[in-house]
Amino acid sequence: MSARPRSLRAPPLRVLSRRSQFLALNRGLREPAGSFLLQARDRGDGDPEIGVGFTCSRKVGNAVARNRAKRRLREAARLILPEGGRPGWDYALIGRAGVTADRPFDALLDDLRGALDRVHR
Repeated sequence: MSARPRSLRAPPLRVLSRRSQFLALNRGLREPAGSFLLQARDRGDGDPEIGVGFTCSRKVGNAVARNRAKRRLREAARLILPEGGRPGWDYALIGRAGVTADRPFDALLDDLRGALDRVHR
C-alpha cells in the first residue's frame, strides 16, 4: 500500500527499448550532467507516463563496467524521475567513460536533479 493517495502519485516510468525512441530523443534537448549526458524531449502525445532509457557505449569500458554504470543510472532515475521528471516526457541517460561508475552515488543523484532543472527551465 502506498503512502500517497492515488491522485498524488507520480506518473509511472516506462523503459524505452526501441531504436526509434532513442533516435527521437537524439533530436531533443541535451544537457551534460557531469557524470552522464541527459537527453530529453516532450512527446506531446498526451500519455502521462515518463519514458526513460539508458545507454553506455564501449568507451565506458568492458561489459562489467557498462553494466555497473547502467545499474547506477537506473537506480538514480528510479529515485529522481518520478518527482523531477515531467509527465509525457522521455529521458535518456547516457553513461560517460571513467565517471558514471566511479562517481559517488549522492553526487550522481545531484547531477540528475540539476540536469532536469536545467532542461525544464
